[in-house]
Amino acid sequence: MSLADKAKNAAEDLKGKAKEAVGDVKNDDQLKAEGKADQTKASTKKAGENVKDAFKS
Repeated sequence: MSLADKAKNAAEDLKGKAKEAVGDVKNDDQLKAEGKADQTKASTKKAGENVKDAFKS
């Protein structure tokens, strides 16, 4: 996994956590769901990159 990919995934995860937190404060279920979706998307990308890295070794 390249450093740029790691940074993008981390940024997407942080964005998702921020959305979820704001949604929690505002009691906005839609925003909370978007935040969780962003976090899941970042985790999925990270898992895929880890699999690719495992096959490179």
